[in-house]
Amino acid sequence: MKQIPTITKSVSQPHKLAALQQAWHDWNTSADVLTRLTRRLSTTLSLETQLGILSEEISSIVPFESLTYRHRIARQDFVFSTGMGGPHRAEYNLTLEGVHYGSLTFHRRHRFGEDELQAIEMLIGVAICPLRNACQHIMLEQTALTDALTGAPNKRAMDEALNRVRLLADRHDETHSLILCDLDHFKGINDTHGHMVGDQVLKKAVEVLERSLRSSDSIYRFGGEEFAVLLPHTGTQAAKEVADRIRLAMSNMTVEHTGQKIGVTTSCGIATYIKGESLEQWLARADEALYRAKREGRNRTRVFSALV
Repeated sequence: MKQIPTITKSVSQPHKLAALQQAWHDWNTSADVLTRLTRRLSTTLSLETQLGILSEEISSIVPFESLTYRHRIARQDFVFSTGMGGPHRAEYNLTLEGVHYGSLTFHRRHRFGEDELQAIEMLIGVAICPLRNACQHIMLEQTALTDALTGAPNKRAMDEALNRVRLLADRHDETHSLILCDLDHFKGINDTHGHMVGDQVLKKAVEVLERSLRSSDSIYRFGGEEFAVLLPHTGTQAAKEVADRIRLAMSNMTVEHTGQKIGVTTSCGIATYIKGESLEQWLARADEALYRAKREGRNRTRVFSALV
């Protein structure tokens, strides 16, 4: 018959449990700035919130006029800034295990003392691991919203953006337009030259789209060879001009393969948001306009019209 092992309580266990409870109490009530900073930073993965906490704790020891944090995370610039600058500055590049996690710059009207710079470095030393974790959290979130091949935001990101825009448009009576772009005869490129060449065309197409738009406009990979372009504060006529500019730029694009230049054209469908309509209705209207552009010969722009 198999014996069931018995669990014996160590004589020192009550003392260890009491010590743990005391350590927990000390951790949560300590007035020590390094413990407090570590505790506060551990409560959030929001980079913006962490930087606010760090700014608050540093300013309680080393007064400054402004703090600016800059970092490029997942192809996007992240900037956090507080206060107004001064002529003297202290700048720190945040690096952990050989990886760069942005830069912190402090400004104020009078020069920083050596003891103040050492104090800032101590506090940054405590903060660097939580800041690293927050940056990695942003990267993971962005990865879930990014097309792996082209680096453009994916359909999930597009749906989230369009829903945000719809709410703003309904609330503030704003005008926003959507362009759906489809690369013409793209299947023929894959069939003739292979999928690797097709992938090069898709990546080059995103570069062309980015150069054709304003910084406020957004590009999304909507499907296999379909892209969506969101134009904030843009009416139908202006959106048509953008679509025609995209088509011209795309028609001048080539990808070289085995000494041959491979080109592609694009068809565009436009729909300007109608107050109160759903995301699906907005997309369906743009898709209908795109279908007309394809049906009527490709490499052309069509605007949704209920009369057609």
